[in-house]
Amino acid sequence: MTAPLIQHQAEQQRFVLQLDGAEAVLDYSLSGNCINFHHTFVPPAFRGKGLAEKLVRHGLAWAKSQQYQLSASCWYVQKFLR
Repeated sequence: MTAPLIQHQAEQQRFVLQLDGAEAVLDYSLSGNCINFHHTFVPPAFRGKGLAEKLVRHGLAWAKSQQYQLSASCWYVQKFLR
């Protein structure tokens, strides 16, 4: 399995990893210069492979590069903001 590419779907405010017909997703919402990461999902068949972490690290790096103020109502993303 080659390393899947993370797509930023800005119109839908999400980052997506395509996985053999399934999608792992990191959803966010923007309000002014604040970004809230509110949902992470990895299909059950692909869990335990570090895909959610890849999505979160990618999303946070992008948000920092855009100079957004970071917040997370998703418990998983909160772990990366501590």
